Amino acid sequence: MNMSDSSQVTSQIVSNQVPIKALPSPRASSLSDGAKPVSELSTVELAQALAERLAIAPDDWHRLKSNRKVRAGEQAAAALVYLLKDQPQEALARLHQSVGWLDRSISAPPCPTHGH
Repeated sequence: MNMSDSSQVTSQIVSNQVPIKALPSPRASSLSDGAKPVSELSTVELAQALAERLAIAPDDWHRLKSNRKVRAGEQAAAALVYLLKDQPQEALARLHQSVGWLDRSISAPPCPTHGH
């Protein structure tokens, strides 16, 4: 991650929008088409698959953006991926986000497309 990416992530963390889609992606076919049994997936691939499964899909964003359990799980799974990829600062940022959703210290920002 270069300096501009890092500052973008930092500004997104401050605004309660840690990007999940910025996670390194596993091969999409790993679990979906049965190309590789789960027992043959690496720990990182399993964590990435979990993060993808728990990430809010664009079609569900408005419905789930304030769901604390969903948002906490999304961030915790992302943290696990970063931790396994030896990126502890990124993992820590997402763990803080996960805790913030659970302890109600953060909430969803307003939708930027509404009211314009």
